[in-house]
Amino acid sequence: MIERKVKSVRALERGLDVLLEIHRCRAASLKELHHSTGLPKATLLRMLLTLSKRGLVWQRLADGAFLPSRMHKVVDWHAESNETLAELASPHLAELSRRIAWPSVIAVPRLDHVEIIETNSAINRIDSAMLGPIGLKLSYIHTATGRAYLAACDAVERAAIIRRIRPADASAGSVVALDRIVAQIKSRGYSERDPPHPWPDRNRSEVVTDGRRSIAVPILVHDHAVAAINITWPSHRMQLKDVIAQHLSTLQATAAAIGRSVEEKAGRVDLSVALAQLPAAALIPRP
Repeated sequence: MIERKVKSVRALERGLDVLLEIHRCRAASLKELHHSTGLPKATLLRMLLTLSKRGLVWQRLADGAFLPSRMHKVVDWHAESNETLAELASPHLAELSRRIAWPSVIAVPRLDHVEIIETNSAINRIDSAMLGPIGLKLSYIHTATGRAYLAACDAVERAAIIRRIRPADASAGSVVALDRIVAQIKSRGYSERDPPHPWPDRNRSEVVTDGRRSIAVPILVHDHAVAAINITWPSHRMQLKDVIAQHLSTLQATAAAIGRSVEEKAGRVDLSVALAQLPAAALIPRP
């Protein structure tokens, strides 16, 4: 830049320092930014709110961390799809938490499990139904979230997943039972943990003993399953039929809204196009 006899804008410098620190760390809490920059937390919150409104950072619901936005650059969807999906989904999860008392997670497929990429559990503050953390691996066949994705993905992908998780000594009856579970989920439009299945996949003992119930639905982008979203609650607090009656339509609407956010802003042909048009997720006040 051409040298000129003008002073730099100190407030802008500090804001850029905060932005660069978030990029350097990839994710940072308010406390971490306070320590690394030396700025008062109140000042940081004002800067973060400004950066968020300009679409440069966003705040993850699951742990309150601030992350660089993926919305102001061309994104390789295949390389960064999970972080992009989490950012797009975050404001919808925040709205879901205002409409439903029980917490939710969003999970995406891996080879032999689905993995949590975002949750509104932290803002629900219900200790008996805390979910997560980010990165937690969930079973395809013993959790509602895994089952929702398994039933919604295409037949070729489903067959590949089942081959990976099928025990060597799996009986013909257990394969038929899984096919029946998938068919039931597709027929009614949501999944739950029941009926149980005998394969010794991850989470099997946990879902039997943790005293919780869950329902889940897939998140679709152009009719292709990319993730699943759930609701989890203590089983002694509500009956399944009451949750279905009161909250299933809201959960389905949230999943559809997340899918539309990707479709409308990313484009049908190339999901890396037009992401810069998206607004940033609203900051969630935290104590």
